[in-house]
Amino acid sequence: MKQTEVLLQPNPNARIEEFVYEKLDRKAPSRMNNPELLGQYMIDAGNEFGPGTAYGNALIKCGETQKRIGTADRELIQTSAINFLTPLRNFIEGDYKTITKERKLLQNKRLDLDAAKTRLKKAKVAEARAAQLNTSQPEENNIMIWAEEVTKSEQEVRITQSEFDRQAEITRLLLEGISSTHAHHLRCLNDFVEAQMTYYAQCYQYMLDLQKQLGSFPSTFLSNNNQSSSTPVQSVSPPSVLASASASLPSVTNSIVTSGISELKSSSGSRKARVLYDYDAANSSELSLLADEVITVYSIPGMDSDWLMGERGNQKGKVPITYLELLN
Repeated sequence: MKQTEVLLQPNPNARIEEFVYEKLDRKAPSRMNNPELLGQYMIDAGNEFGPGTAYGNALIKCGETQKRIGTADRELIQTSAINFLTPLRNFIEGDYKTITKERKLLQNKRLDLDAAKTRLKKAKVAEARAAQLNTSQPEENNIMIWAEEVTKSEQEVRITQSEFDRQAEITRLLLEGISSTHAHHLRCLNDFVEAQMTYYAQCYQYMLDLQKQLGSFPSTFLSNNNQSSSTPVQSVSPPSVLASASASLPSVTNSIVTSGISELKSSSGSRKARVLYDYDAANSSELSLLADEVITVYSIPGMDSDWLMGERGNQKGKVPITYLELLN
């Protein structure tokens, strides 16, 4: 339970604050979480650089995505707290404490019963020994004394046995309820897993959309230190539980050699190009692409510098150059 709280809220001061407000039966003040703060700073910086600039626009898009992730994070915490943490805490602070108390009481009753049985055993041994030495009046008195002691011990054993049996029954009934408690906790655990699955699926989709948006920027802005690289970054496959499991996570890369693009745009010829990652056409004038397929590309007069015409059999349409790697 404690480690789940740490997972959902890593900040110990925030956890203490939430605990205090919970004990006071008051709602804790709403604060922006770390992704939301980062997103807001990115948006502010992007606006300062200027939304019309490539860098400023990219910062704004990244900031908006970070804020969406922050919202998903908030939903994960809320759902997990209601469906997983609260039932677990209620059990630990309620039924579990009761069971622990009754089990401890049962152990004490067992010790009392064992002590009573030991005293009875000693009384019987003493009575038998006195009977063997019965040669005078004083010994007869000792026999009577031990006989009374045996009677008292037997009565004590009956009482302690009865109390032990009653406590054992109470403890047994409480422990039998554990099976239904486990079934309830199993449902809660499933809810927690589903909440995490939804959260990570949302985050993946948000970043996938963001990377596609960044992929539409001119290749000059996507390369590190404005240096071209002919080796694309290896794409990452998403987890199988996601709806888009067959898609590959696109990598931002500038694999088009500037001179090759310039030659293609200045000539009327065509070139073969390999698709770096999937692209969904935004309208009928564009061509959808699948990662690793090879298509024919060429330029037409008046076309935007970030686009080429692509052909695949009888299909053709505009394709972004940042999704392509020209082949020799």
